[in-house]
Amino acid sequence: MKFRADRDTLLETLVTASRATSARSGPSFGVAGLRLALRGKQLEVCGSDPDLVIEAQCEVAGESDGSVLVPSRLVVDIVRSFDQGAVAVVAGDEEVRFSSGRAEFVVRVALGAEITRLGVPEQQGIEIPGSVFADGLRQVVRAALVDDSRAPQLTGVLMVATEGGLRLIATDSYRLAFRDFAGMTVVEPDRQVLVPAKALAEVQRLSSAAKSDGDHTIVFRYSDLDAVFELDHVRITTRLLKGQFPEVERLIPASYAYHLRVPRNDLEAALRRVRLVVRDTKDATTPVRLALHDGGVDLTVLTPESGRAEESVEGDFQGDDLTVAFNPGYLLDGVEAVRADTLILEVNDPGKPALVRGDGEDEYRYLLMPVKVS
Repeated sequence: MKFRADRDTLLETLVTASRATSARSGPSFGVAGLRLALRGKQLEVCGSDPDLVIEAQCEVAGESDGSVLVPSRLVVDIVRSFDQGAVAVVAGDEEVRFSSGRAEFVVRVALGAEITRLGVPEQQGIEIPGSVFADGLRQVVRAALVDDSRAPQLTGVLMVATEGGLRLIATDSYRLAFRDFAGMTVVEPDRQVLVPAKALAEVQRLSSAAKSDGDHTIVFRYSDLDAVFELDHVRITTRLLKGQFPEVERLIPASYAYHLRVPRNDLEAALRRVRLVVRDTKDATTPVRLALHDGGVDLTVLTPESGRAEESVEGDFQGDDLTVAFNPGYLLDGVEAVRADTLILEVNDPGKPALVRGDGEDEYRYLLMPVKVS
């Protein structure tokens, strides 16, 4: 295999594919591997772990076709270290030579090693508006469980058909995010698709990066085992999760007794400031207390290690004075996800889930469990 490529173009392609790699994907290296395959002027770079495959393509000046498996992180760092300009790549049976200007690296290849290949569903692709879907993923993926050791099914985002279109749901059992897409027919009425949040985070990242070029389309396919998202020159294939996803819709009360309306940016800025006192402590989940009262809300974070932080935010509160406490990171996630200028926090009781939403944005809801404090 032999080709020349623009350094920035090659680097972007390598980085995109490498985001799927893990130490489990390259046993011969003991580190993650990338498969580089050249056919004519088209270079395909494939990275994977056992449950996720990302294939990214770019155009290069190809001289001879071929394929090779290289260590992901090392090759990305090598290409990143080059100055802007052309990068020459020449692969032999046992090594790959990367050169640019006066710099040259020789990298050993993994003989006989393979990376994961997942099945691509054969159904006709479903087109999804990219910018709208990416915005919904930004709001919902943050609520999924990160560690799969407790409840693997909660590391996914549930895609389910509704009467009006599509709903995305994610929860880690401490918070819950919903996003509805009116008129978006993606999943069959009798089907639920549980997609790993890790894969959807990559779809969101790539789709958001493409916004600068105008609106775009994501092509979606799924089967009983796998799902595929295609956009521009990238294809993301992921195994679907199994297991019973909790029936979370019933957790949202029909009404709330306490309502706080506050400028979203003001509340977000105040949260970021008061949580500074727990940023470097042993327990970064030290709660933030919200004292809701006529005229707004007072935020307080208190820790024996670092001290105390207080700030008030003006707003409109309906109800008797009430104090409720939350994990500051979880609350900030919900506040960040709201798009509206005015944020609404609704509470029934300091010990029951509270609801965060944007004023006039009923399609997104973020339910958050309070923290018990003395």
